Amino acid sequence: KSIVQLLSSSGAPFTVNIYPFISLYQDANFPTGYAFFDGTDTVTDSNGIVYKNVFDANFDTLIAALKDVGFPNLPIIVGEVGWPTDGDKNANMVNAKRFYDGLLKKLASNEGTPQRPGYLEVYLFGLIDEDAKSISPGNFERHWGIFAYDGRPKFQMDLAGQDPTKSLVPAKNVKYLPKQWCVIRPDATNLTALGENVGYACTFSDCTALGYGSSCGDMDTQGNASFAFNMYYQVQYQKETACDFQGLAMVTTQNASRNNCNFTIQIDVSQAWTTMQSQSMATAT
Repeated sequence: KSIVQLLSSSGAPFTVNIYPFISLYQDANFPTGYAFFDGTDTVTDSNGIVYKNVFDANFDTLIAALKDVGFPNLPIIVGEVGWPTDGDKNANMVNAKRFYDGLLKKLASNEGTPQRPGYLEVYLFGLIDEDAKSISPGNFERHWGIFAYDGRPKFQMDLAGQDPTKSLVPAKNVKYLPKQWCVIRPDATNLTALGENVGYACTFSDCTALGYGSSCGDMDTQGNASFAFNMYYQVQYQKETACDFQGLAMVTTQNASRNNCNFTIQIDVSQAWTTMQSQSMATAT
């Protein structure tokens, strides 16, 4: 209560993070539709109020708590809300687009929630993926971005909540390293060392896409190894020594991507730095 009193006396809002995905992730019996804004699953509370989505329910739960301590009208900001695109069976681009389309349409309408109709101040999480973030909560933690690692929009999205077929503007003039990938050798014989080497590669890169239900979760042993080797190889900026793994790996110019599983090519950061310097000099002159 003392914290809320301080916020009220200083004219500051209460900030809350709302993650419908987490509700779905943590409870196998959670109604899937209730995590979105389609109204396919509803819940009626003890006061007879019908909730069509868990976002509204979570927001109004906070309002009820604030009422209990005597601050029913304290301003509220949603500091984080979003949907991941990989790392779990429910974390994919289809679900993310469904979630954002519904959320942004709701925000554009200024309908608010049953307990607080009107404008809501909401901030999306996040802009791009974080490939070194802790995965203690789950493999999805590295995949909250609405943009891919290279600045490409992951799916169509209208921040104004009007036209779900619109697209965000991608990053411009992105340069990549050569089109080459690190994969397991087809004639590899020292397979007893494979697990150890894959583990090493994943320790120093991001292999969360290999998990159950994820974008690369349906590959065989060779596919998993190649994905891990390539992720490490790209993180190391395609250093020749980064694609050996005790003789198990080789560099190929044939795209190793499979179905929905993308084998990435690293961004050429030296080119990015050169571009930034050129733009800075042009602005200065």
